[in-house]
Amino acid sequence: MRVNGELKDLATTVIPTDVVEPVTIGSPDGLSILRHSAAHVLAQAVQTVNPAARLGIGPPVTDGFYYDFDVEEAFTPEDIKSLEKAMDRIIRQGQRFVRRVVTDDQARDELAAEPYKLELIGLKGGAAETVDNESVEVGGAELTIYDNVDPKTGETLWKDLCRGPHLPNTRMIGNGYSLTRLAAAYWRGSEKNPQLQRIYGTAWPTKDELRAYQARQEEAAKRDHRKLGAELDLFSFPEEIGSGLPVFHPRGGIIRQEMENYSRKRHTEAGYDFVYTPHITKSNLFETSGHLDWYADGMFPPMKLDAEYDADGHMTRQGVDYYLKPMNCPFHNLIFRSSGRSYRDLPMRLFEFGSVYRYEKSGVVHGLTRVRGMTQDDAHIYTTREGMKEELTSTLSFVLKLLADYGLEDYYLELSTKDPKKFVGTDEAWAEATDTLREVAEASGLELVADPGGAAFYGPKISVQARDAIGRTWQMSTIQLDFNLPERFDLEYTAPDGSRQRPVMIHRALFGSIERFFAVLTEHYAGAFPVWLSPVQVVGIPVSEQYGPYLDEIIGRLETAGVRAQVDHSDDRMQKKIRNHTKAKVPFQLIVGEDDRSNRSVSFRFRDGTQENGVPADEAIRRIIAAIHMRAQVTTQGQV
Repeated sequence: MRVNGELKDLATTVIPTDVVEPVTIGSPDGLSILRHSAAHVLAQAVQTVNPAARLGIGPPVTDGFYYDFDVEEAFTPEDIKSLEKAMDRIIRQGQRFVRRVVTDDQARDELAAEPYKLELIGLKGGAAETVDNESVEVGGAELTIYDNVDPKTGETLWKDLCRGPHLPNTRMIGNGYSLTRLAAAYWRGSEKNPQLQRIYGTAWPTKDELRAYQARQEEAAKRDHRKLGAELDLFSFPEEIGSGLPVFHPRGGIIRQEMENYSRKRHTEAGYDFVYTPHITKSNLFETSGHLDWYADGMFPPMKLDAEYDADGHMTRQGVDYYLKPMNCPFHNLIFRSSGRSYRDLPMRLFEFGSVYRYEKSGVVHGLTRVRGMTQDDAHIYTTREGMKEELTSTLSFVLKLLADYGLEDYYLELSTKDPKKFVGTDEAWAEATDTLREVAEASGLELVADPGGAAFYGPKISVQARDAIGRTWQMSTIQLDFNLPERFDLEYTAPDGSRQRPVMIHRALFGSIERFFAVLTEHYAGAFPVWLSPVQVVGIPVSEQYGPYLDEIIGRLETAGVRAQVDHSDDRMQKKIRNHTKAKVPFQLIVGEDDRSNRSVSFRFRDGTQENGVPADEAIRRIIAAIHMRAQVTTQGQV
């Protein structure tokens, strides 16, 4: 239940003046409690099977939970079954989760054999949270231990340092849980700390919900962009280059080029000016912007350059630190500042496909969705304070329309507000910026979800959260309103009355990064891209060699019209050719035999195996070109 807005166990004593709200197990809060309780049962099962295992932390995460352990021998997939059997026994016992408040000394005495828990005892109050959520294990203003108690004897069978709350008993976990995978993780997310063994799991209120989740995971695995990228020969991550640094192959290059070219066209129509900036810069640029104060951990280490030495090897000139750029915005500010600006120049919209580099930890690098080198479709708009709301409104509309052109039309908005521990500027400026973004978002008519504390250090943002074909949510475009960087870079323009005024700066990334957007589209379409994005749009397949010349003529006409088309003249049998190109997810296969050649027609074969025979060649060419121009998704007969 929630008591006066705070999550509490059902056993909590309440008084008549308390405001009490129920928390159902299927609600977001209820699912987190269920999953955190399942994590405790997992940890108890591990120590039942292996008493020497030392406990790390075990928070709930999206769709599941994990727990970290220090063990002499790493877990194996075979261990999963035995651990699930041990968990089943604990769950059937119906052990009660009982909360106790303890002092630091009591906790140290009771957990003397748990070195990682001892380290956390001094962190109560959430003062030292990290991405691994160790504060979940510590408690708030007071320190608490949860005992797992035998309901028949009252004996404490296991205990853990934890903030809670938990389910009333283990039986409520039921059979809607499963252990899913193993991984390694550094203690508290730092490579300087010991490496622990992590066990992931998932938990749902019912077995049916678990099966539905597993079915979604199976479908997601089929759509995994890393798997499809290899199968379709789109991109790779050569070991010689390094982690998180992809190369795009010719087929992937075609898709990426089409994405970028269409984006360039739309930005030109919307009045953006294209700029280009270098990949590295002196450190003072990021000192001015504040990135070295707030974002240094996400930047690659500096390169010391330009030092000079005399003949004896003594330094005569100090070197300068250069950094690979993690952001494009400071460079664009220098472009704005390079000459005098008038209100007549505003809004000024600068756009760049800018390569940036971020030092992501090896444990979080993931395919194209989390890389170390990426290309952002980055825009920065400079406008007046009076005109910022109108510009934000038109920017959001532009973003949503362009996403729809790529086939993403199901989305909601998220408003990220100030992190009280990580921001620059005044509270008043942040309040004005946040209120303006909220008004623009609400006026769009889309659902708006709060993201407290999720903003970058220089301003609040709206992000577009898009749902893909199987219902997963991806953060797409972001729009940030910034009063602070114009101040730090001393940006000015001449107002109508001749006074010097600060512009307002809007940061806008539509794709986020080309790489990540490429991954999202690959998974959204399961590799079967719309015709306009497909690397090969049409393949001609002759029933036998004698029909090749006729197909060459038709494919030649398509190529002249700009269609990516080819004839398969290989020695493979026709059925193998069909299988190969179906597996490659080519939108159109044009099959030609005697009747087709005699009647100047073709047979269409679509991705799902459906076929339309006897289509006149001129009509076939027209339909293919129309599908490309309409950016249509064609997978079956009747869609073109």
